[in-house]
Amino acid sequence: MRKTDGLFKLLGLCLLAGILVAGVLFPIVGAAGVASNKASETVDSMSAELANVPPPLVTTITDSAGSPIATLYDQYRIPTASDQINDAMKWALVSVEDRRFYDHHGVDWKGTFRAALSNSTGGDTQGASTLTQQYVKNYLINVVYRDDEVGQQKAQEQSVARKLKEARVAIQLETQMNKDQILTSYLNVVEFSRKIYGVGAAAQTYFNTTADKLTVPQAALLAGMVNNPPVYDPWSHPERATERRNLVLDRMVENQKLAKADADRFKAEPLGVVPGGPSKPAANCTGAGPENGFFCQYVQDYLLTNGMTKDDLYTGGYTIRTTMDQNANHQAKISAEQQVDKTQKNVANTLSLVRPGKDRHEVVALAANRDYGPDADKGQTTYALPSDVSNVTGAGSSYKIFTTAAALEQHKTGIYATIQTPQSYSSNVFVGGGNNCPLVARGTHAYCLSNYGESGYGPSMSLQQALATSPNTGFVILEEQAGMGAVTDMARRLGMRNTMASNPANGGAVDPNNSQSIYNMSQQKYFAPGGASQAGLGSFTLGVSPTSGLELANVAATIMSGGVWCPPTPIAAVTNRDGSPKKINEAACEQAVPEGLANSMAVGMSKDDTEGTSKAAAAAVGWNRPMIGKTGTTQNSGSAAFVAAVPQLAGAAMVFRPDNPFGGLIDGGPGNVSATRGTADGNMFGGKTPARTWFGAMTQIMNGQPVIPLPPSDPAYEH
Repeated sequence: MRKTDGLFKLLGLCLLAGILVAGVLFPIVGAAGVASNKASETVDSMSAELANVPPPLVTTITDSAGSPIATLYDQYRIPTASDQINDAMKWALVSVEDRRFYDHHGVDWKGTFRAALSNSTGGDTQGASTLTQQYVKNYLINVVYRDDEVGQQKAQEQSVARKLKEARVAIQLETQMNKDQILTSYLNVVEFSRKIYGVGAAAQTYFNTTADKLTVPQAALLAGMVNNPPVYDPWSHPERATERRNLVLDRMVENQKLAKADADRFKAEPLGVVPGGPSKPAANCTGAGPENGFFCQYVQDYLLTNGMTKDDLYTGGYTIRTTMDQNANHQAKISAEQQVDKTQKNVANTLSLVRPGKDRHEVVALAANRDYGPDADKGQTTYALPSDVSNVTGAGSSYKIFTTAAALEQHKTGIYATIQTPQSYSSNVFVGGGNNCPLVARGTHAYCLSNYGESGYGPSMSLQQALATSPNTGFVILEEQAGMGAVTDMARRLGMRNTMASNPANGGAVDPNNSQSIYNMSQQKYFAPGGASQAGLGSFTLGVSPTSGLELANVAATIMSGGVWCPPTPIAAVTNRDGSPKKINEAACEQAVPEGLANSMAVGMSKDDTEGTSKAAAAAVGWNRPMIGKTGTTQNSGSAAFVAAVPQLAGAAMVFRPDNPFGGLIDGGPGNVSATRGTADGNMFGGKTPARTWFGAMTQIMNGQPVIPLPPSDPAYEH
């Protein structure tokens, strides 16, 4: 390089230094001009961002007793106060990054000029940023612009403008914060690689300790990393990390914060990090484990549906106390797994439990035979099996609940009234049957059906008996009398809100651009008059469409709550990072049906365990509590359900084929359930696996709880 080149470069750097000084002094000397005003506004904006954008923190989810079950985060950070940080950590950082930290006022002009001269004359490249300036830069990169790649690049670009702004903000900070506050704030913001931020999280994940107990060599390793975390990662680059740690120890000696003999001794020690990588919790619901993961997933889905954003949830540092009862959830998981092995291909067995109430319906358990997790070979899934509209083949005759309630509301019948239940029936209202059904118009056949089996049903029976024994024909006749619009609306009112809003093909969102009505209509519209047919589809009462097990459980909770529907909430309380309560936008409870109707429905459904389809499952566990129940089984025995409740707790169990819905399920007894090959029929019924799952869990959960009678029926809905 020619001497003139070096001279011009030196002159340029002197000019830069002058600009920096002038820029920093701008607030004092009151320089004017459009450009200066804009620069000042930019600095003020940057200062505001530092003050008003809080660092991402970990959100903690707990059970109903307050015991943590999961953490959600984008950056793993454990806030740490100054007195919780070992002095060795503070002096290690100061010694290697900013030896004159306690002497300057935000910008080290002596260091700046020295670095500028060294860099310009071809000497060692030196940085000149103070810890205060580094704090500004790290806050912008790790907090303000953490999801903005362009913003991050601008926050660290090598330009006069950026250096000017950074320096001015650093000086401004030093007028508002003392040195210890700046140092502590820096140590809470800086990254230590692998999404680990702040010394509190680093101490925990690197050494299984806390920041106040860091040893000198541990502190030296961490202090050395902040310069370039990926390069000095002790697991990926142990040799580089060791060299960097030893350099920090030398700097501490030079800064008279460590004796040379001690430094030499520390240099001989191994890095001492936890083996295999940092010890940090999972960043999402997989951390809740195989048993609690489904509940955690519902908590997340529920909050995202009710006003929170994922970014807020994962960075807000909330404490979310849920309504999950650990014992109930555990017993539900055990029972679901006892009936269906977790690794059984294409068979999901779920159980949802909800606590009834007139002001809240609290979800206490969400369980499945499958574990929650990412490894399908181990019987794991992260799909929200219990809570989502995941059973695409339906819940079978449990939907007769809605037909019954609609008919009672219109006083078409009563729970003790006699209804027609012929062995077979051809509807004059509904159409869409096969070629074996009567022809009602050119190319159009009546909707015809029969009861399962050849005996056991008379031509008529009481509605209460029909709910227990479940003849198909009787409820299609009731559908005709009540009208499909009233029946589908009743399903929504009693609790099937998300279910009825989903499409009838796969339970997903309605696609208005799809030409097929089964995808571009909600279930509410598809089955009602004017949807798929002029009069509606009579098959609705047979439960042929996608269903949420949790919403079925909430239907039972609505009935046991005197007809009051409330959203099935998993939230007991949410607190902000400062401990103050956070309000969640939850739907208000509604009087879905008159209390007398709900109580009469409870009496009407009270015979399933003693005279109906779940009698064998109830007898097997010695069940003797008053309860309501309704089983359901779909075509080919491809899925089955059991909706049931006692006054204290309502629930629904469902077994279905989650991966390939076409075909049946074979019930060979507890632990011996499988999916048929192809489209072959099975032998599954709601009174088998689902009922056994519900009774198995509830027997344990309700042990020692008082026996409470069902409410009496209302005479207005009896006959």
